[in-house]
Amino acid sequence: MATAQNNLSNFDKSEIPDASKMIIGIVVSQWNNNVTDNLLKGAKETLLDLNLDESNIIINNVPGTFELPLAAQYLLENTNVQGVIALGSVIQGETKHFDFVCDGATNGLMNVSLKYNKPVIMGILTDNNLQQAIDRSGGKHGNKGVECAVACVKMIALKKQIGSPKGKIGFNT
Repeated sequence: MATAQNNLSNFDKSEIPDASKMIIGIVVSQWNNNVTDNLLKGAKETLLDLNLDESNIIINNVPGTFELPLAAQYLLENTNVQGVIALGSVIQGETKHFDFVCDGATNGLMNVSLKYNKPVIMGILTDNNLQQAIDRSGGKHGNKGVECAVACVKMIALKKQIGSPKGKIGFNT
């Protein structure tokens, strides 16, 4: 989603499912922590605002964005989380390192989500410069962490809805 015309922190709380009974993991990169700390703050505050008990938020730090998929997998394998939010920030440099990290992390998160059949929300900022990252981690474009928290809650609720007998569409018994 282009953020130039959108504020990542805007959502209508009345349209978000109640998160009070959910358990959500957050994995956050320590690289560019001036940005990722703000993403974490936005995600955590939003989950609390959506009635998630603080004891049901499991937070783990990893060295960098490339390590986020494996950390998400560790959470899904070893805890009872219903979804994971992965937060990172990769800022374009002078080499292709940016491309490899972004591609690896993105594909890794998608693969973990599909392997465990649980939402793994990609909250990785992939910006051209530090100012763009600041703008998207609590600055003029809002906070991507907020958007990711909302997406995770919605996806957990969607899985529950589709998995319930009345959520199954097209099957006659």
